[in-house]
Amino acid sequence: MFENESYPLTFKFNITTFHNDFSIIDATGETRAYVKQKMFKFKEHVRVFSNESETEIAYDIKADKWIDFNTVYTFFQPDGNSIGSVARKGWRSIWKASYELFDENKNQDLLIQEKNPWVRVGDALLSEIPILGIFTGYLFNPSYAVKRPDGTLICTFKKAPSFFGRKFELYKENEFQQGEEERIKLGLTMMVLLERRRG
Repeated sequence: MFENESYPLTFKFNITTFHNDFSIIDATGETRAYVKQKMFKFKEHVRVFSNESETEIAYDIKADKWIDFNTVYTFFQPDGNSIGSVARKGWRSIWKASYELFDENKNQDLLIQEKNPWVRVGDALLSEIPILGIFTGYLFNPSYAVKRPDGTLICTFKKAPSFFGRKFELYKENEFQQGEEERIKLGLTMMVLLERRRG
């Protein structure tokens, strides 16, 4: 799963459900995955299903500790095998979101970086203004670059104009190497949940 899909992909959050959940939809309009964050857990636990009926679990994303800046979120297949992980780059991410992706051998092979942190600042300031605050989803749309350590741009992930910041889009910029496509989508799944919480 999560390989050889039609781009761009849309991450569309549900705003009418109690859970923090969203669907991943490909360029043809087909739902490729349904993501659901477990509520009231001492440690983060996110489940990725093959569809919105939740009949088949494709991946589990689990935190290794209580939420903090050094938490590692590991990607597990249904058989329990780890295929990689993502971690926020400590205090550096307070100003500019930055996450490291690791392969199944715990080698860091990809980096997710926010392009312009001032967009989030503008979003936070305007959201405090009555009435005008509801338009921040259309005015401020952060963008993230996914790169290899040598600087090669692999994907661009950005928030699409929408009320309540409910839509994000993933664009493929280069060919994937083995395992990258799967790790990137799972890493961005966890990142977008964490970044939406930050505002």
